[in-house]
Amino acid sequence: MLTIDGHCEPRFTAVREEFFRNFTERGDVGASVCVYLDGALVVDCWGGHADAARTSPWTADTLVSVASTTKGMVALCAHMLAERGKLDLDAPVARYWPEFAQAGKEDIPVRWLLSHRAGLPAIRRTLPAEALLDWSAMTAALAESAPWWTPGSRHGYHAITFGHLVGEVIRRVDGRTVGAFLREEVTRPLHADFFIGVPEAIDARAATVLPPPPPAEPTIWDTILADPDSVSGRTFLNPPRNADLVNTRAWRAAEIPGANGHTSARGVARVYGALARGGEIDGIRLLTPAAIERAIVEQSSGRDEVLTLPTRFASGFMLGMAGGVFECGPGQRTFGHPGHGGSIGFADPDARLAFGYVTNQYVIGTARHPDRRVASLVDAVYAALR
Repeated sequence: MLTIDGHCEPRFTAVREEFFRNFTERGDVGASVCVYLDGALVVDCWGGHADAARTSPWTADTLVSVASTTKGMVALCAHMLAERGKLDLDAPVARYWPEFAQAGKEDIPVRWLLSHRAGLPAIRRTLPAEALLDWSAMTAALAESAPWWTPGSRHGYHAITFGHLVGEVIRRVDGRTVGAFLREEVTRPLHADFFIGVPEAIDARAATVLPPPPPAEPTIWDTILADPDSVSGRTFLNPPRNADLVNTRAWRAAEIPGANGHTSARGVARVYGALARGGEIDGIRLLTPAAIERAIVEQSSGRDEVLTLPTRFASGFMLGMAGGVFECGPGQRTFGHPGHGGSIGFADPDARLAFGYVTNQYVIGTARHPDRRVASLVDAVYAALR
């Protein structure tokens, strides 16, 4: 019998109720949801199972792979280095990564990597499957690649390559991998679970990711992957990957910063909880308010060359967009990042609110059958604030 565990302040009872309905009506198997309001933990609930057989309960400390929700953490690391004066987002990438200057890329600024304007969403040279787990292979291939469009002229979602591009700049500037920087400068001080590269000692806490049920009608993926040799096709199919890779120790151990972060709802919400209130929570400061304001200035908006639908980006963070892929309540300056399958983390600086939701049951919504799990929770959160 399904039970929802955790904490929920009475004001937010409707959030807990919608979370329950996600299991009974919207297909969730295991999930957690968390909300911070002005630094206070007001919702922290979890339920369901961490495995396909539904024999292992989802617990307070269960982690799950959250796909592109990881990108928000990568962006945060870059902005922390920028605020410290170690990284100039408007300087050429080649200043920090000389090999990147190949194939006419010598003038591309770091900011275009963050805002998906660099024209490098896909690697042109066909790579073997094992290259995805090989940092040097991926970054060397990106360094030699020519852009797919004139850099700066358009934007297109750098689904996998975002993490290697921005992550390599972070590594060249700081000396640490993005996973190590995140752990030492962000999550360890905050006591927040968010890993890019899961330590073997906590591997058993990772939930099994379950594939999406077959959709009843065509999805955006039918359009994106129709031509495997197009920029969209190669973005997601090169290097190729087996659907089961996400549940292996090799995937969890690797640093694929655009796509393989592991977290709980509490972990991602706590980080955004700091950003929602000017960059600080419980005496730990990540960024100044001014740095956050700079980080969330719109850089790209409109038709996405890869996803073929409208997207809106700041420097690394996705921005809220009605009717887009990142619908996150009524906040006018909401920023964060969703992940393939349903997970999400975001901050609303005007409401001083942070939200995290993670799930192991991936769902692909369609026009007639949208995935309402996140929207139902977010609507309930904002209704409680009125």
